[in-house]
Amino acid sequence: MALHPGFPNDPHTVLDPSIRWFPADEAMRETSMDKLMPPLVAALRQKVKDFRDGGYVGATDTSRSLLNWWFNTPHLIPQTDGNMTEFQYFFAQRESLETIIYLYDVVGVNDKFDLMRFDSSGAVSANMFDETWRRFVVKMATGAGKTKVLSLALAWSFYHKLYEPDSRLARNFLVIAPNIIVLDRIYKDFQGLRLFFDDPVIPDNGFDGRNWRDDFQLTLHVQDEVRITHPTGNIFLTNIHRVYGGEDIPASPEDDNSMDYFLGTRPTGATTDSQVDLGMIVRDIDELMVLNDEAHHIHDSRLAWFKSIEDIHNRLLQKGSALSLQVDVTATPKHNNGAIFVQTVADYPLVEAISQNVVKHPVLPDAASRAKLSERQSAKYTEKHADYIDLGVIEWRKAYAEHEKVGKKAILFIMTDDTRNCDDVADYLEGNYADLKGAVLVIHTKANGEISESTSGKAKEELEKLRKQANEIDDAASPYKAIVSVLMLKEGWDVRNVTTIVGLRAYTSKSNILPEQTLGRGLRKMYPGGIEEYVSVVGTDAFMEFVESIQAEGVELERQAMGQGTKPKTPLVIEVEKDNEKKDIDALDIEIPVMTPRSYREYKSLGDLDITAFAHQRVPYRTFSEEQQREIVFKDITTGAITHTTILDTAGIADYRSVLGYFAQTVMKELRLISGYDILYGKIKAFVQSELFDCEVDLDSANTLRNLSELSATKTLIENFKKAINALTVKDKGDAEIRDTIKLRQTRPFVTKEQGYLVPKKSVFNRIIGDSHLELIFASFLESCSDVVAYGKNYLAVHFKIDYVNAEGNISNYYPDFLVKLPDKRTVIVETKGLEDSDVPLKMERLKQWCEDINRVQADVTYDFVYVDQESFEKYSPKSFSELVENFTQYKV
Repeated sequence: MALHPGFPNDPHTVLDPSIRWFPADEAMRETSMDKLMPPLVAALRQKVKDFRDGGYVGATDTSRSLLNWWFNTPHLIPQTDGNMTEFQYFFAQRESLETIIYLYDVVGVNDKFDLMRFDSSGAVSANMFDETWRRFVVKMATGAGKTKVLSLALAWSFYHKLYEPDSRLARNFLVIAPNIIVLDRIYKDFQGLRLFFDDPVIPDNGFDGRNWRDDFQLTLHVQDEVRITHPTGNIFLTNIHRVYGGEDIPASPEDDNSMDYFLGTRPTGATTDSQVDLGMIVRDIDELMVLNDEAHHIHDSRLAWFKSIEDIHNRLLQKGSALSLQVDVTATPKHNNGAIFVQTVADYPLVEAISQNVVKHPVLPDAASRAKLSERQSAKYTEKHADYIDLGVIEWRKAYAEHEKVGKKAILFIMTDDTRNCDDVADYLEGNYADLKGAVLVIHTKANGEISESTSGKAKEELEKLRKQANEIDDAASPYKAIVSVLMLKEGWDVRNVTTIVGLRAYTSKSNILPEQTLGRGLRKMYPGGIEEYVSVVGTDAFMEFVESIQAEGVELERQAMGQGTKPKTPLVIEVEKDNEKKDIDALDIEIPVMTPRSYREYKSLGDLDITAFAHQRVPYRTFSEEQQREIVFKDITTGAITHTTILDTAGIADYRSVLGYFAQTVMKELRLISGYDILYGKIKAFVQSELFDCEVDLDSANTLRNLSELSATKTLIENFKKAINALTVKDKGDAEIRDTIKLRQTRPFVTKEQGYLVPKKSVFNRIIGDSHLELIFASFLESCSDVVAYGKNYLAVHFKIDYVNAEGNISNYYPDFLVKLPDKRTVIVETKGLEDSDVPLKMERLKQWCEDINRVQADVTYDFVYVDQESFEKYSPKSFSELVENFTQYKV
């Protein structure tokens, strides 16, 4: 059941259905794959692939615009250091939205019978569906970004209803959380509609001729704080318990069983809390969409949760409306008997998420390590399980020491079998390990993972404090380093820093717990990007047998030696070896001056832009038919691929202002201009009217807009404006001065992905990693050079960068590869390169200029540079660094 050999590591890569994981040997892929997956998923993956490859034909204009904005438009997000980074949605998130939109727009799914058309198993029947309304379930591994899927689905429904005349979707949303912890997390993302604007959920105004941001008018209501001011434009964010109606309303902080309010289970008995009757809300609105997070709870037609949603649907039916759509997201959409929800339309399994480093890799003790552990003969719980607890603490301590170097706190989690033993373990940890004294958080849960207060009798204030402590345990300010519980909180407890799980109890199917849920709270990653992270899992034989059953889901569990004297299973940490007695850090340190930038952009010059001096080749103005004029197609100026289309309304009336605004925003975004939109818009308007085409044009004409969508016109406009703006606004100060210094010894520790490295003797760093094999070879060469005192890799964490103007005329930053310290108070900056690109001469010219500037303003150290190309380095094999500098390939600039 291994992954397909061609399965990619990048979670953003579009996945072909033919390489997706399924629970059988590779030899059965051709004959049995579609019958061994969630019954609807196999056929839908292929249909959605065709839908995607065909440019979303069949989708409404609104849906196609949003899909192209989310997944086919580059999104640059500003960073705190002033640089920009590209944001991309995971493919799992993309496929989920594409599937939902395909089913609604193209297939026109109304009910279970429409969904059953995609059954590949032949075993799905109508009585497997309890609901009578439109419901789609998305299965996504914990940590793969389910909340982002909810935000995209919400935005799509809102705009679809707003812009599409016949839409049956909604602009009111009931977002349901299974417990108060999940609600807290969603509220943090949704507060102030932050998630919708921090992520590129909402398109820019002008994209495809719509004012998306101006039109996105929504009010967020949380729990009882509901103030309906409009019939549309409401998000009702609520704990599942507030959805119950009549006598079924449970779980208030004022309840006798108030622990259930904390993590939610349906209690018996009355409540004195004033609840919001969502039935009343439904009577005031005509449209509603339900979005469920961690939705495996809502699966049984006998439960009040399902009955409440059914009641809302029925009330809407009485008004001539209906529940527009229910979207559920969960990592484990399974019934108590293990059968998957038949409504599952998209699936990103845990095995794929682990392979693509979206979540942590579970690591278990190898056979030799497990053989050293045993349950002792003792009536005292902690004495009986001392081996497992001690091993867990050892593994946690090793991880804690490594992560602490980069300012992260590792968390230990221990699961027991009842609340009394939970307290025993907490006392054992605090009494036997000094570093855990006062650092253990105890949370009592029932056997099924729901919070219980039967043994603790905690009051509301204490529960709120517990809730806050559990949510903030990742923070450095939190005193807690370990959590002990009857079970890890079942869902919603999105702590990222769990590095070690210790299980002291076994689970059975009767407890309704899956191994994915047991491991789930420890799978969320601590670090962004594709860095491999690990969670060590240890425990009794019965517990380990339960955990290993996850292999049926295709997860290959890694095993390694654990205990004293073994290496920690953590990401690579690069740090300055201040405690290495064999290294003289003072001698190995390299100091680099930080110069003020020479290049800058003078924004006030934008008004001086002369559109008549572009010297461009004018674009022929073509005459299009009325049908051709209705479809405006925009293409990527570098690849020619279609990025998005605009269909003009049936009256043929188009607004050129939106199209010109789109061009202005594109130019500003690519040049990172922060002001000047009004000036630029006016320049583009005049350019299109008089200079772009081979004749004067009428901007109000639909034919002009159709001409503007041609690749030749788009490329001519954007490229010439970028070139002219750069030439006008990018200036060279002509001088630079030292404003600060960087010392390698002050570099903060950082983590990096698992890769080859060299352990250096002549560097302050503990490891030298290379972005290429050439860099590792070159580092080894520096180690062997007797005329090299010290050297260092110029990691991003060093923060040594030089501004330069790239081949496109933009101001950019250049990070040289190596810093080399020589005996005669010389420091040489080295650039290594396998293949030369168009920016290399510009970088080297700027590096030469930087050295000249430095040497002119100070005389303590002489700075020089050398360019090392791989072909010459391998061909001539210099014997010393001086030979490299004097006789090698110092770049001709």
